[in-house]
Amino acid sequence: MDTSRDNRADDPTQPDVRMTYFVRGTVQGVGFRWWTRSRALELGLVGHARNLSDGRVEVVVQGPATAVEEMGALLSASPVPHRRPGLVETCTGVPGEVRAGLTGFEER
Repeated sequence: MDTSRDNRADDPTQPDVRMTYFVRGTVQGVGFRWWTRSRALELGLVGHARNLSDGRVEVVVQGPATAVEEMGALLSASPVPHRRPGLVETCTGVPGEVRAGLTGFEER
């Protein structure tokens, strides 16, 4: 198990990055956004997760680069980590511009 994960959010030498993940599969109505919020908070990330009308979930995360990368790995991993609900078929990441002043992680 990677014990360094808890320290990543506190590492001032890591640049913050922003990534939007689009997750497709059986990910709505199964607790996926709640699970995503829990993992994001554990990693020290800010952002949101929301259902899209086409059945995907949009997950926007911002924070230390390694934590954002780990979040992407958790969203797309197989076998399923941490009892992730639902079934992920694909997870696509799109980088974005870091935004100042964001706090917390919301389920929308």
